Amino acid sequence: MDVVVQGRVLVSKLNLEIEAGDCVCLLGLNGSGKTTTLETLANVRSLPQGSVKLEGRPLHDWNRREMAQRVALLTQNHDDPFPTTVLETCLVGRHPHIDFWSWESQDDLNTARQALKEMHLDSLESRLAETLSGGERQRLAIASILAQEPTLLLLDEPINHLDPPHQLLVLDMIKQLAKQGCGVLASFHDISLATRVSNKALLLFDEGEWTFGPVSAVINQDSLESLYKTPFRAIREDSHIHYFPA
Repeated sequence: MDVVVQGRVLVSKLNLEIEAGDCVCLLGLNGSGKTTTLETLANVRSLPQGSVKLEGRPLHDWNRREMAQRVALLTQNHDDPFPTTVLETCLVGRHPHIDFWSWESQDDLNTARQALKEMHLDSLESRLAETLSGGERQRLAIASILAQEPTLLLLDEPINHLDPPHQLLVLDMIKQLAKQGCGVLASFHDISLATRVSNKALLLFDEGEWTFGPVSAVINQDSLESLYKTPFRAIREDSHIHYFPA
């Protein structure tokens, strides 16, 4: 598939498969097409060329309700147009599973509350979402995705705004979801944290070029210097390699 913005091809002829249990980190400079790629895969943006399949079926064969039961998209912006509580906001993730004209069941409430607990927000369920800090609001958006119970998660900078303990909390959650059989594609700026949870990587270069494969084959000092156009230093710690701008 091609990823295009206003006639400019950001990613050309992208060909990848995200399997159950995969955690794919998405890396690239600002403006390289990370967000647009995630939105295209989520069917939020039109696909000018190529095709995207979910469980072997083209996206246009799925209705929005069916897709929302399987695919979750975490965006970078979390708007609260109406005054809603933390619990009410989290319950939005349950809407694809609730019949039309029906109210949330006790099971839906329990699922939402468990998601809030996993994101350390259970004590704030009665607070208005608009009163949360940036990091708390980010964790609330992730909790809503957990409540949605998707099988494919498309996450745009999931650890953005988070302090170190909550970065690790979210990374551990991503790793656990992959172990449970979900597929994950997540964009990151912190390479060391990205490779901590990922088994595959998608790198977006200039002029529509990209590379995809196992982390050990795709991410190295040379590829990162080419990707970010800056020198990098590699530091090995046990079996993990940390990469830092030099």
